[in-house]
Order: sequence, then structure tokens, then C-alpha cells
Amino acid sequence: MTDALDDKLRQLPTGPGVYQHKDADGTVLYVGKAKNLRNRVRSYFQEGRPREARIQALVKRIDDVEVIVTDTEAESLLLEDNLIKRLKPRYNVLLKDDKSYPFICIKNERFPRVFPTRKVRRDGSEYFGPYTDAKAMNLMLKTIKDLFKLRSCSLHLNQAAIEAGKYQPCLDYHIQKCAAPCVGYETEAHYNQTIEQIRRLLNGKTGELIALLKDEMGRLAADKQFEEAAAYRDRVRALEKYAQRQKVVTDPEVDRDLFALAVDRESDAGVGVLFKVREGKIIGRQHKVVRGIEGSEDGELLQRFVEAYYAQATFLPNEVYLAGPLAEPSAVEELLRERKGKKVEVRTPQRGEKVDLMNMVEANARLLLSEWQLQQEKREEDRIPRSVMSLQRDLRLKKTPRRIECFDISHLGGTGTVASCVVFQDGKPRKSDYRTYKIRTVESGKPDDFQSMREVVERRYSRLLEENGPWPDLVIIDGGKGQLSSSVESLRRVDVYGKFPVVGLAKRLEEVFFPGQSESVIIPRTSSSLRLIQRVRDEAHRFAVTAQRKQRRIKDLRSELLDIPGVGAKTAKKLLTELGSLKSVKAATEAEIAAVTGPAVARAIRQHYDAPATADGA
Repeated sequence: MTDALDDKLRQLPTGPGVYQHKDADGTVLYVGKAKNLRNRVRSYFQEGRPREARIQALVKRIDDVEVIVTDTEAESLLLEDNLIKRLKPRYNVLLKDDKSYPFICIKNERFPRVFPTRKVRRDGSEYFGPYTDAKAMNLMLKTIKDLFKLRSCSLHLNQAAIEAGKYQPCLDYHIQKCAAPCVGYETEAHYNQTIEQIRRLLNGKTGELIALLKDEMGRLAADKQFEEAAAYRDRVRALEKYAQRQKVVTDPEVDRDLFALAVDRESDAGVGVLFKVREGKIIGRQHKVVRGIEGSEDGELLQRFVEAYYAQATFLPNEVYLAGPLAEPSAVEELLRERKGKKVEVRTPQRGEKVDLMNMVEANARLLLSEWQLQQEKREEDRIPRSVMSLQRDLRLKKTPRRIECFDISHLGGTGTVASCVVFQDGKPRKSDYRTYKIRTVESGKPDDFQSMREVVERRYSRLLEENGPWPDLVIIDGGKGQLSSSVESLRRVDVYGKFPVVGLAKRLEEVFFPGQSESVIIPRTSSSLRLIQRVRDEAHRFAVTAQRKQRRIKDLRSELLDIPGVGAKTAKKLLTELGSLKSVKAATEAEIAAVTGPAVARAIRQHYDAPATADGA
């Protein structure tokens, strides 16, 4: 972290807002929101804080931070959602774009049209959806078309043109599909009443709309306008028939939204599902695929799905049910309260029929995730990447190396030695099968990569022998002939040598060694198999170094601060969290430290760091 960035972090405001992490080129890497900008942004740079690989990679690239202050946490939620959709930052969890799904639009114009669209424009029009099920949307549009007389033309119906008789009734008027507002046969006030009824229908207020239409039918009948009353009667019957198709699941007086999430860490994806319950009936289901979930907790993913929906929703329910807790529920609660004008209950049911209801939503989420995975598998079925086929050719392997395992060793001056084993399936990382190993047979301070490799290979394949696989198609040892020979010894000891090919990778990446062969196999620099080997080797190295650093951080956390009388593990963690780093603790005043730990401990900390250094033996 640069001094300029360090100074900027100290000056950050403590209120709510949105922050953007940028790299040296000014590209936005990540967009986030926070209730307290200073605490949240500084937490990324805290020493010794355990982080997942995605955030570690992000922090390494951060060169600048830009913040936008908002008045409320709800405003920061809306701003964050807009920025993520516009900028699509690399390190954010991304939902499948809403533009992939259609909406029903009520156009912002005189005598509004109602039509399907995939383009959401900021022109004051109302959008209902998105509809992930096109059949459900088409059914709704057909119901609207059958029930109401709406214009389908795109004529500019201003009052002057209507009064001047510029237009003539079209075929829709003659077949009673439109009331011809273009020639003044229908007033704007009456047409807008129809649009309001359509809004109610789109928001799921079927029972409320039926009651309204029955009242109007009764009034018309009392006034002896029997033809108009009969039209309302037919409309009521059609609506009642439509309502019968909706499943009754709960109290008819309550509107609810039900959210659930299903994730699969291995495929790095999940599916969020929303069920809309209006007047006790399920009126629709929406879902979105969530990609890039590595390192994100379920609560964070569910939060992103819920926030993205309510940032655009045109109707807000009385209650929101969740299959699990959100990462930051206060932001969603504040947004709903501000937009609805009153508190909206956000809860995770714990017992009774509401739990059964949420189980149904979760089951749908799992089903949709399975369907998505099946689609992905069909696309990839029998499509072995060219790089994998090239590797089989270049190394003259009998079997296509679809499953590759690679080993690497990492240590710091011989201490804290850690080995990694990464797995690639069809040329892609299979992170659920990754493993790290703390080396037990090498004395600390005396590095021995050969013995370390013997140990990890023996442990790995003795375990696979017990579990009967899955066996690799190729094993890569990151190192030269010495590490390869050590690995072969262990494979012979476990009695699995010959079950799969094993090769050593020299520092010159294009040189690959086979056991018992003095000459290396040279891989052409232009071959895609060389890039695959490089990816596998780099991933094994990254994973080993990450594990070694994590082990070192845990050890370092117990030093320095814990040496101060009165400072325990919890106090040390709180100091690092609140003040940002050990450097900040050393520079903080006694009053600033006391705000975190209390006066007695603060005094001890300042005395520890302010005491003059003494020479050995003084």
C-alpha cells in the first residue's frame, strides 16, 4: 500500500456510502457499500486478517479508492446496484443480466400501451418483471388483451391531433379490441382507469380487482346501463377463472416475497429464486444465476440477489421471507421501509407451515440449479479442450489427461513448509479437490524439497488407495529430476507406480522429464499444451504460497501485541480491526486506543511502545 493511499484511508468519512477499488490504470476492480466507509474500506488492508483467495488477489491490485457518501444505507444499496450493473467489476459477485429476460411495460405516454420488452429505458415508463418464464408473461399479456380494450398502435395521440380528426378508427376498434381514443371515442380519464386496473393485475391484486369490477358492475346495473354492466360481468368471470389457476399457499390478506438460494461451490455458481405471493396465492416465480461465488458466504450471495431485486421492484410486499440470514439485513430493511413508507417484516421462518413454504422455495432453487448444471454439462459433453488433447500428443500419453494433479512445495527459509496438490479436470481447476499438507518429516530450518515431496506424494496416494480414487490421468511434479525421483520412490512404496504417468517439470517450462529417461521431452512453444502446463504449475505454486502465508500470518498474530501485559487474543484482534493495522496501533494516541480497549490497557500499550530501547545487557 502506498503512502498516498494510506493517508487517504485515514481521511475516509465514517458515514454510509459506496466505495470503488481501482487499479493503477484507474479501472474499477470492485464496488461495495458500507454503513461506515472508513471501517469497511480499511478492513481490506488489515495485517493478519484471513481472506479468501479472491479478496487477496483484489487487495494486491488496489492502487486507489474512491468513495461516494450517501445520506442513508438504503441509498448506498441502490447506488451500489447501479454501479455494479454499469461497470461490471471483475471481483464483484455478478447476477445474470436482467436484459436476458423480458418485462411487461406500461409506456409513459398519453393513452399508455402495454407490451413486452427486453429493454428497460429510464423514460418514466413502468416495468413489471423480469419474467424468467416467457409462458407466464405471455399468459398475462393474453389475459390483459382479453379483459381490457387497449390501443396497440404507436400513434402520437396529442389532444390537438385528436380534435383535428387526424386519425381514423382501425380494425382493432371494429373487432372491439380497442375503444378508439385516437378519435375521441374514449376519454383519457376512462382509459387511465383501465391502466390502473391492469397495474393491480400485474401486481397480483386479482381479488382486489374483482371486487372493484363487481362494484362498478352493480352501479352500472342500478343505472340500467345493462350492456356496459354485462361487459364488466364477463370481465369478472374471466378474472375469476384466471385466479383459480393460482395456487393458494397462505393467508389471503398478506402479500409476501419468498427468497431462497442454492449454490454449488464446485461449479462456482448458484441460483437465487423468488416466489411472489399476492393475496395468499403464488402469482409468479423468478430466478437468477449467480456466478463467481468463490470466497462469498451464502448470506452475502442471498443479500446480493435480494438487493438487486428490490433496487428495481415496482411493488413492495408486507413481508419478506428468507431461507437463510442475510449478511447485512439492515440495508435491505431500510430500503424497504423508505420505499414503502412503513416497516416491512424481513424474517427467516423457524417453525410451522412457513418453514414448509420456504422448503418448497428451496426445493425449487435446487431444481433450477440442477437444470442449469445439466444445460452446462450438455454444452461441454464430449468437448475435451484442445489443450488437453495437445498435451496427450506432445507427451505421447496412452490416455487423454482429463484429470491432472500437480504438486509444489513452499517454505520460508526452511520454516513452515507446506505442500500443495491442485487438480485440473478437462483443463479447468477443480478447486473442491485441492489439498494442502503440512510437512511433518522435515526438521524446521533445514529445507529438504526432496523429502517434502516424498512425504506429500506418499500421503496423497496412500489415501487415494484407501478410498479407491479418483485416480489422475497425469501427475506433474513441479521440479527437476530430483523431485521426480523422490516422487517415484513414494509411488513404489505405496504400490501405485505405473497406475498413471508421472512427470517432472523443469524450470524451463517446455522441458518435461519422465522417470528413467535422461533426455527431456521438449514441448513446442506454440503448442496450447504448454499454456495448460503453465496454468497448472502456476496454480499449484499460488495455492502452496497462499497456504504458507496463511500459516505464517496466524503465527505472527500471536506475537508483538500479545507480548504486552493485559493484551489478550480478543483485544489484539479488536485493535487490529478498529485501527486497521499494527502500524496504526503503534501510531495511535492513548485516547484513540482507549476508545477500543479502555484506559488501563491503552496506558500499557503506549508505555510499551514509548519506552526507550535499551542495549543488550543494560
